[in-house]
Amino acid sequence: ANCDLRRQIDEQQKLLEKYKERLNKCISMSKKLLIEKSTQEKLASREKSMQDRLRLGHFTTVRHGASFTEQWTDGFAFQNLVKQQEWVNQQREDIERQRKLLAKRKPPTTNNSQAPSANSEPKQRKNKAVNGAENDPFVRPNLPQLLTLAEYHEQEEIFKLRLGHLKKEEAEIQAELERLERVRNLHIRELKRINNEDNSQFKDHPTLNERYLLLHLLGRGGFSEVYKAFDLYEQRYAAVKIHQLNKSWRDEKKENYHKHACREYRIHKELDHPRIVKLYDYFSLDTDTFCTVLEYCEGNDLDFYLKQHKLMSEKEARSIVMQIVNALRYLNEIKPPIIHYDLKPGNILLVDGTACGEIKITDFGLSKIMDDDSYGVDGMDLTSQGAGTYWYLPPECFVVGKEPPKISNKVDVWSVGVIFFQCLYGRKPFGHNQSQQDILQENTILKATEVQFPVKPVVSNEAKAFIRRCLAYRKEDRFDVHQLANDPYLLPHMRRSNSSGNLHMTGLAASPTPPTSSIISY
Repeated sequence: ANCDLRRQIDEQQKLLEKYKERLNKCISMSKKLLIEKSTQEKLASREKSMQDRLRLGHFTTVRHGASFTEQWTDGFAFQNLVKQQEWVNQQREDIERQRKLLAKRKPPTTNNSQAPSANSEPKQRKNKAVNGAENDPFVRPNLPQLLTLAEYHEQEEIFKLRLGHLKKEEAEIQAELERLERVRNLHIRELKRINNEDNSQFKDHPTLNERYLLLHLLGRGGFSEVYKAFDLYEQRYAAVKIHQLNKSWRDEKKENYHKHACREYRIHKELDHPRIVKLYDYFSLDTDTFCTVLEYCEGNDLDFYLKQHKLMSEKEARSIVMQIVNALRYLNEIKPPIIHYDLKPGNILLVDGTACGEIKITDFGLSKIMDDDSYGVDGMDLTSQGAGTYWYLPPECFVVGKEPPKISNKVDVWSVGVIFFQCLYGRKPFGHNQSQQDILQENTILKATEVQFPVKPVVSNEAKAFIRRCLAYRKEDRFDVHQLANDPYLLPHMRRSNSSGNLHMTGLAASPTPPTSSIISY
């Protein structure tokens, strides 16, 4: 019996080794095919980039004294549009000049009974000119020959048609210019990505942690690089963020950075929601390099979308806000609750790259845990004052005093209002053309007591009221996340009035009236 059992164990062991060998062969073949595909894609992207250099433009290095700077030079597509615009301008100037000359030849307005006939008028003008020349001892300049009324209106109509055609042509040139600018933004982004990839130490498809095959660079910022990778264990694509510490940093600074990253990992690892990017893994490569493995999303972030398209429709913006608020509600229902604190378009991923699809929130590097020890009735202390993206932070984050300011999930509510405003109008409500330093020095957000809505584009009154509730200056007047999640504007059963174009609720209570102080402010 023991011999039979041992024989069966040996057979199973051999079978296991055989399956392991097959699995390793499959993994090796997967790696080979993925690397081949990635290499071909890299080659194709570089060939396309080289072709676009002539059409869209390229960077050139320019020397200024002892230093060198990069300068952008537009390609022939933009140069051709400039020439077309110059031609249109020249044609318009010529037409305007001819119209002025035509105005001098406009026949005088006379009574119908005294008006000369069309056939006799040129003859009379000719006789007057001849007689005047015979009787006048001085040589006078030739006066513009008057036209008949029919001739004048005929020529004026021609000029109007030509101007209308030029206006249409100019609109087409402007539309093409805007399209080319969007394509150029993609081209510049790809040029920078390729340059960063060529200078990366991870460009040659290494396998990290014996599991993650790096394919190509997605982006680079600060002290980190993000690669599209393939998880050989789970057989899925992932985004690997490689954090590289500056080797010249003191050990204390490195330890703090690593501690901060570990904290983000611990927070993010526990989150499980369809509107939040999943964090799969975390590991170190050496003392100065560590990696986080995130869910891979094919599309771009909302920031890039807005740079390309400026704004979006209210329906699209509302859909994005609904999804953000859904994620925030989840963050405030788990124990302990979490404040994201860094909500901005750059941290909102569009899964398929469009404004009408799903979104996912990422980057929990500045998030705050509202545990019982740190969170009281009036909120929790803001211990990291100065961090974050100032355009999207509320006034209470900028208050300086003996004690640190108190914050709550209403920080994220303010951020939602700013993001919604930016999606609708293509600009930030406060400090749009200011740098972070200017916002801080000029107390821009501390002075943001009211929000001004542009006339165009037309946005429903309900959307404006929702933004006001998010951007209430006093945090006591501002909605919290739970109130925002139940706001009638975000609930279903919305219909649009054909006459006014505004959104109206059906079967729901009216939007709650903001506190009196908010009404006065706005």
